[in-house]
Amino acid sequence: MSKCLVTGGAGFIGSNLTDALIQQGDEVTIIDNLSTGNKENINPKATFVEADITNLEQIKPHFEGVEFVFHLAALPRVQLSIEEPIETHNANINGTLNVLVAAKDAKVKRFMYTASSSAYGDAEIMPTKEDQLPMPMSPYGLHKYVGEHYARLFSMLYGMESVSLRYFNVYGPRMAFSGAYCTVIAVFLQQKKQGKELTITGDGTQTRDFTYVSDVVNANILASKSKKVGKGEVMNIGAGDNHSVNEVAEKINSPSINIPPRIEPHDTLADISKAKDLLDWKPQVDFSEGMKKTIEWFEGLK
Repeated sequence: MSKCLVTGGAGFIGSNLTDALIQQGDEVTIIDNLSTGNKENINPKATFVEADITNLEQIKPHFEGVEFVFHLAALPRVQLSIEEPIETHNANINGTLNVLVAAKDAKVKRFMYTASSSAYGDAEIMPTKEDQLPMPMSPYGLHKYVGEHYARLFSMLYGMESVSLRYFNVYGPRMAFSGAYCTVIAVFLQQKKQGKELTITGDGTQTRDFTYVSDVVNANILASKSKKVGKGEVMNIGAGDNHSVNEVAEKINSPSINIPPRIEPHDTLADISKAKDLLDWKPQVDFSEGMKKTIEWFEGLK
């Protein structure tokens, strides 16, 4: 049994990760300020601390005796980061630095950082490898990229093991319906529930590497255990294939309309060979199965 701490453990990915850690017998503390998380997501077997990562003194005592930190807390909103660059910088960069300092001072063994494919911006090469020069298109993408370098520096300077996982378009039960992690899947499901037509931007041929949440959870757990990482390595966590917005609309099976295109990357596709090599990880849930599970979960909501 390991003692783990999950920041953002009341959120979409963090709560799914907490459940999996508890299921394997670990002791888990959650730190979350509930700004984007939901109390209903919190596993009753976890120790919940309502605190803000921007306040180092508030969070620091809860790192004592912790072996593994999974840092998922963030203000994950692209548009908000454009409108409120100072507030989001404080949460996503200063907050990450606070979590790293608290972990270092508590002599945490390994730090798993939630990075983002948004760091790439509009990637020119598909599938995208980790050595492609990041060109973020939003402050949020830049925040996430800076966090990777902070994690690497803490390994190099202070000897605390770290690894950064760049997620691609995560979806599944408890997924967000707003923010940077709000996929077109969530938008379409809400529109169908409200009796509205699905709004397909442009011609719908744009593609995304949709990654089911349990595969992201598994990547985090393997990252905490792998003997091949710990020096600030950065790796893509994606399905390794992509699907168009039109395909998503077909799965949800509801009338749709096309609306004007917007400025966004046309495609995302992760090269996942590095995660396969270093973590012995590969995605287990394909798009059809993941969509089926997600739709069933959504239809069961009150």
